[in-house]
Amino acid sequence: MARSQRDSKLETRTARLKLKVGQRYFTKIGEGLALGFRRTGEGYGNWQARMMLASGRYGFRALGRADDFMEANGETVLSFFQAQQKAREAATAIVAGEEPEPALPVTVADATTRYLAWYAENRKALRETTATIAAHILPTFDERALASLTTAELKAWHQKLAVKSARVRTGIGAKQRYRAKPENDNQKRARKSTANRILTVLKAILNKAFEDELAASDTAWRRVRPFENADEPVTRFLTEAECKRLINASRADLRALVKGALFTGARYSELTGLTVAHVNVDTRSVYIQPSKSGRGRHIPLSADGLNFFETVIAGKLGNAFAFTKTDGARWGKNHHIRLLQEACAKARIEPAIGFHDLRHTYASLLAQAGADLLTISKLLGHADTRVTSRHYAHLCDRTLANAVNALLPGFGHQSNTKVASIR
Repeated sequence: MARSQRDSKLETRTARLKLKVGQRYFTKIGEGLALGFRRTGEGYGNWQARMMLASGRYGFRALGRADDFMEANGETVLSFFQAQQKAREAATAIVAGEEPEPALPVTVADATTRYLAWYAENRKALRETTATIAAHILPTFDERALASLTTAELKAWHQKLAVKSARVRTGIGAKQRYRAKPENDNQKRARKSTANRILTVLKAILNKAFEDELAASDTAWRRVRPFENADEPVTRFLTEAECKRLINASRADLRALVKGALFTGARYSELTGLTVAHVNVDTRSVYIQPSKSGRGRHIPLSADGLNFFETVIAGKLGNAFAFTKTDGARWGKNHHIRLLQEACAKARIEPAIGFHDLRHTYASLLAQAGADLLTISKLLGHADTRVTSRHYAHLCDRTLANAVNALLPGFGHQSNTKVASIR
């Protein structure tokens, strides 16, 4: 009999109850054999065996429920060591040819595990995607077999997401809080847009499973369409006067970040990760490391922008962060939010903007000054001009405005102001 393995995370009920809901944990118990555990949305956990098959691919076998809230009986409810023994018995039977190889992953949870493993190696936003899956996908579909999913229930789930109140950031261990239900058209559009993004994540998981031959058909989810006209962008940007008020109203360390965003159009995460070495005074540019788009980019600086960055990096070593908080610490993911809200209130900017709106402001001011979409797209680091066009095309198109100004009659109206042709 093989020796049982130890694992501090999975061995006891107390340790297992500390693990994240929906996340799968594996511990190796033999050559090509691992024991898996995952807590469900209801709190209890399930055991699963993962085996390397003769085909060179993984096979999974459900073993039973963990003894988190019920006493183990060795059959349907298993302790950590009983689950190991049952996993070995299943693997031995397969090697001996007494039963066929176990089916490949067929549940949404299994497909999600494989998808996230692939995503971690090939995409950037792993943390956000994992959070979306844990909050909106696994609680509903979890252990559902891919083959049992229907178009009707997927459409119903998608529709429910669109009318559901948005989640509010909640402390660890506290009961999840929600915003008020959407009431006006813009709020409803925003919820539909969010529902579409979540649907995209679920489809990506299921399509990956289909491509990996884990599902016989993709018809059920292929027939589910996103809401139309839900992603119409509502781009908020500041005027030059508002920018000046916001800068003056900001705390010193936040003021530097705000200026950095307005001079470069960079994202908050890009600016807070920027080092002194990435500011090139000779070429008058800032290098942004690969981030959301997966590609780096060089952003040229205006004369004022160059002078600002020279001031920011003065006296700092090359590996030091260009932007830090007042106490010298690095900016964290949400450290700016409250400070920016306070600055907006002080600057009389209503409604208050988010940091990403500074990126919109950079692009919008360039568009109004005559920059073309391709130029703006490259400066922002967009993968192609379609994203840029959705937000800024109306600001770049001067032909329509000039035509109205030059061709439309005055209808007898006497104006004291001559409207100049838009260049």
